[in-house]
Amino acid sequence: MHKLLSSKLTVEHLTVEIADLPASLQGSKIAQLSDLHFDGQRLSEALLAEAIERSNAAQPDIVALTGDYVTDDPTPIHALAQQLRQLTSRYGTYAVLGNHDIYPAGARTEVTAALEAVGIQVLWNQLAFPFGAALPLVGLADFWSKEFNPAAVFEQLDPQLPRLVLSHNPDTAAPLQQWRVDLQLSGHTHGGQIAIPGLGSVPTLYQAVRSYVPKLLRPWIPYMREDCYRVVQHWEWAKGLHQINQNQLYVNRGLGTYAPGRLFCPPELTLISLSPKSS
Repeated sequence: MHKLLSSKLTVEHLTVEIADLPASLQGSKIAQLSDLHFDGQRLSEALLAEAIERSNAAQPDIVALTGDYVTDDPTPIHALAQQLRQLTSRYGTYAVLGNHDIYPAGARTEVTAALEAVGIQVLWNQLAFPFGAALPLVGLADFWSKEFNPAAVFEQLDPQLPRLVLSHNPDTAAPLQQWRVDLQLSGHTHGGQIAIPGLGSVPTLYQAVRSYVPKLLRPWIPYMREDCYRVVQHWEWAKGLHQINQNQLYVNRGLGTYAPGRLFCPPELTLISLSPKSS
């Protein structure tokens, strides 16, 4: 399936300004990978190997993995973890889980154990400090789990302190507006998978006109069915960098591919450089 439905890997380079970033952390680099769906159908071995190779070549300070490593069965996580252990960085690889990583029962434990066995730190409503105390890393439980609890984590932090956030589902950017989030890294949407050049992803465009389409017709039109809006509410945040009030959100298009495939929305490795915010 993946040979027919996917496309070539794209490496996205961007610089993100962070208020109060210590001078010592200027130029710090994050490599982000998301939504691998390693199940023998949705991600080729060649694409995965290329993403790892190109991430390593960039010599990032940390690697951020933002969820959905498997699809419907956690078993492939063991083979995937052996591949992901090849990722190199100055301060290590940090991960959060996605909705596909926590179902069926027991999946979360199996996925977490496999990743941590190869040295990848899995954060579930937890803090980590790969950049030191001046720039904490917040890793949240999946939004669809019953344990999504950002307050318990953010209340541990000085409000004046900049922070990075890993959260699989970009919809979490809405409730997170009550806290400071200098940069949130998410995935989940696959970028919408199908885009129209110059206009954006098809789900985003459909969302804009959906209210004008009679409800009786919506189930018969792709991307207008209700299940599309169960995937994510904010399709306007389907990919790329977004300013949400005072917070910033970046959504990676992912590596794995679902039917009907990708069109003008290639799989992505993101390389992010941090810069002090100009006053």
